[in-house]
Amino acid sequence: MFRVISANLNGIRSAASKGFYRWLAAQDADVICLQELKAQAPDLSLEMLNPPGFYGYFHYAEKKGYSGVGIYSKKQPDQIIEGLGIPDIDVEGRYIEVELSGEFGELSVVSLYLPSGSSGEDRQTAKFAFMERFLPRLEALASSGREFILCGDWNIAHTERDLKNWKGNRKNSGFLPEERAWMSDLFDRVGLADVYRHLYPEQEGEAYTWWSSRGQAWAKNVGWRIDYQIASAGMASRARAAHVYKAERFSDHAPVVVDYDLG
Repeated sequence: MFRVISANLNGIRSAASKGFYRWLAAQDADVICLQELKAQAPDLSLEMLNPPGFYGYFHYAEKKGYSGVGIYSKKQPDQIIEGLGIPDIDVEGRYIEVELSGEFGELSVVSLYLPSGSSGEDRQTAKFAFMERFLPRLEALASSGREFILCGDWNIAHTERDLKNWKGNRKNSGFLPEERAWMSDLFDRVGLADVYRHLYPEQEGEAYTWWSSRGQAWAKNVGWRIDYQIASAGMASRARAAHVYKAERFSDHAPVVVDYDLG
């Protein structure tokens, strides 16, 4: 099995203090995708930069304590692609890709942190702009002939099954009709599969990956599913099991773990 984990840490140093690296060491993962580092290279310990047995790669935000993504890989990548080549997006540290080869053929794994629009109209506008300009990169991946897995926090709950209070959130960022239609369109246009939904099409509460800090949302499981592993058709067909890890809390998000059969 080829195990991939996606985890929004809401601060890598905070997650480390809550046991994230102890947990990670026991997971036998091949690739780990991180989002929302909220740190730059000088802030990271050796364990954070290169956990034992892994190569670590990062795309930091220029603003201190903000955003940032990373990937740990057991296998040294053939190539690392940091950013999308779009200055106003790349300054926020939202995209990193590793190209791997081996028993799985040619594979790209991406750690993505799509902007949130919940803080105001300006950020929602920036989110829509990101979505529009991200599509060509997805189309390029699809036409490359490589298999790929897009891990990360998309800040969009795709369907009504993906959040508890969907009726009350239809006008809120993260569940806007335009956002959800964009996800559906790119799935169809690029030929992508939502791996968790491919395996478990009907699950609801078990699938949530983020909970607000307000109103006892965690205790009541009033959550959202906004963290995904989205894959090319070939990789999605190899997915055998997935789960959202909730036994411990390292962040306001929970890690998404997927096992792919490469036999």
